[in-house]
Amino acid sequence: MKNARIGVADTTFARVDMARFAIDILKQYYGNVEIVRYTVPGIKDLPVAVKKLLEEKDCDIAMALGMPGPHPLDKQSAQVASTGLVTVQIMTNRHVIEVFVHEDEAKSDEELYSIAKNRAEEHAHNLIKVLFRPEELMKDAGMGKRQGFPDVGPIRL
Repeated sequence: MKNARIGVADTTFARVDMARFAIDILKQYYGNVEIVRYTVPGIKDLPVAVKKLLEEKDCDIAMALGMPGPHPLDKQSAQVASTGLVTVQIMTNRHVIEVFVHEDEAKSDEELYSIAKNRAEEHAHNLIKVLFRPEELMKDAGMGKRQGFPDVGPIRL
């Protein structure tokens, strides 16, 4: 397995330090990676942060972690950020794993924390698969995998 530089962009707006969970997974299981973290105020700042990680810090791939609030304006901001992240992927020809956890996905702070932790960790594993082991993603195609919630499994008729 080659050495790689992984960019991890996150926000101060988030109520959970999701980057910490992702970085822990990357370091624990995949020691031959260099991780470059970039923290910005909010989710609309993530596209430029990720672009800087990919272009200026020469990262091979990046994660963008954010936690939009529960209000309509927050949902709109999340969509704007997501569109920006897709644009960055097209502009740089590199993958960006978007890891957003909306505050209204949970009924309590404990549940929100659990969803955020699980989603960040699962997507850290997905990032490694995209970068180093795409065949593992192919075998999971159509299997109803979820991040932050239990897998739902495939539909079998």
